Amino acid sequence: MALIFFVTHDGNMYEVEAAPGETVMQAAIDNGIDGILGECGGCQSCATCHCYIDDIDKTGVAEGTEFEMIANTSDPRANSRLSCQIVVTKELDGLTVHLPKSQY
Repeated sequence: MALIFFVTHDGNMYEVEAAPGETVMQAAIDNGIDGILGECGGCQSCATCHCYIDDIDKTGVAEGTEFEMIANTSDPRANSRLSCQIVVTKELDGLTVHLPKSQY
């Protein structure tokens, strides 16, 4: 398991134990984290799971289709990712994910 911290746009923090192999998006949805909608179910076609990663070196940067989807969000940043594209590994233990205001 990996402990993932979700921080809402207004500063509330939630801890989630995520299983290796699932996505950060699924871990958020399964634990009722507001701000991760995942309307497309993780198909990388809606960007409603957009988030900001504190330590982008842990996950790598967005590329290809993911990068293009993020470019169309209201506040893309260098550390933006689609949480549906981040697969949980034990190396992600302690990852902090910030949620944009635009998804509330």
